[in-house]
Amino acid sequence: MFSLRQVVATVLVAGGVASPLSQAAEQSFEAWLADFNREAQAQGISAASLQAAFANAQPISRIIELDQSQPEFIQTFMTYLNRRVTSRQVERGQTLLREQSALLQGVEQKYGVPPEVLMAFWGLETNYGQVMGTFSTPQALATLAYEGRRHSFFRSQLLDALRILDAGHVAPANMVGSWAGAVGHMQFMPSTFLAYAEDGDGDGKINVWQSLSDAMYSAGRYLSSIGWKRNEPIAIEVNLPEDFAWQQAAINQKHSVAQWQAMGVKVVGQALPAADRDAAIILPQGWRGPAFMVFDNFNVVMQWNRSTHYALTVGHLANRFLGAPALRAALPAEQEPVSMEAIKRLQQQLTNLGFDTGGTDGLPGSKTQSAIRSYQLAHTLPADGYASRELMMHVERTLLVQHEDTELIPGFPGTQP
Repeated sequence: MFSLRQVVATVLVAGGVASPLSQAAEQSFEAWLADFNREAQAQGISAASLQAAFANAQPISRIIELDQSQPEFIQTFMTYLNRRVTSRQVERGQTLLREQSALLQGVEQKYGVPPEVLMAFWGLETNYGQVMGTFSTPQALATLAYEGRRHSFFRSQLLDALRILDAGHVAPANMVGSWAGAVGHMQFMPSTFLAYAEDGDGDGKINVWQSLSDAMYSAGRYLSSIGWKRNEPIAIEVNLPEDFAWQQAAINQKHSVAQWQAMGVKVVGQALPAADRDAAIILPQGWRGPAFMVFDNFNVVMQWNRSTHYALTVGHLANRFLGAPALRAALPAEQEPVSMEAIKRLQQQLTNLGFDTGGTDGLPGSKTQSAIRSYQLAHTLPADGYASRELMMHVERTLLVQHEDTELIPGFPGTQP
């Protein structure tokens, strides 16, 4: 019988795509698991933990589907945020802040991470503990280590998950989580658990699935360890002056709060931190969308999840718990998602025009944003670095005009005789 790995590899190769799975397509899951068990035992994992973790184990086809799937569209920031920050979500978080005040204040006293920030992470990660995943973590990670795109990463995560079981922190039957192996109230990967998880309730075990104290102290310890700064926000919405130089809105363009204020930047409905704190301005949905002043703690959140949308949503949700208003953008921003194919086309077009995007991966990363800004400055457009539909149409017109001009040049390649 063919393994799922063999089937996927055959389909990909037949379709002309180099398969990341083909390197071990000939090995059955049973043989792979036997090899893995020998390695795990050599590293000190008990036979009892291995037997409990892998009883009747087989690759989980749904996990491979999720691992191999690629998003077709990129959500706009406001769509992303509005799906996650609702009045119901805010009200539920405020209620839980009151109910868990003693626990959360204890975490803040020890690690400096305020209650509203921990609550925002909890709400976004698992809807306040209601959606923690249902996949067996050892079997999900075994599937990904055997058949996934990042074999080595998930193999190491699997070994760490088994170390957690070996230490007795959770029963094998209760070690469940997301399809990618994240676990508990705060969705820690096993390696993060081993490095930062803490026994918050003092019972001698670290159970981030069933003990909210363990989960919250672990999150506080992790954030503190990666650079969280006390008494500093993540992000605050701001209004920008009409004459604002849009190219200054970039994560690497930092000024003090006082300097931004001197340029006419004004906060929306909140108090700013100390005037000497450094901050950047970012525009997650272009110059027509909301503008944020972001601080060092924004970069800390980005280490938790490397998504600007996610980090800004954590900051905004935390602010809403404290009574901050909903976002208000100065002008209506585009709401339709942009396809990754459209971004790839834009990247190729900008490259053809002499603006280096760093490749054509369909993701508007920092290199692509820089290329867009350079193009916008060259054409006296608002240099926000945003891959909007309007920008794409402008680039299309520029290429069309350039093509028409070259047809008038005698001897130019493609000129009609």
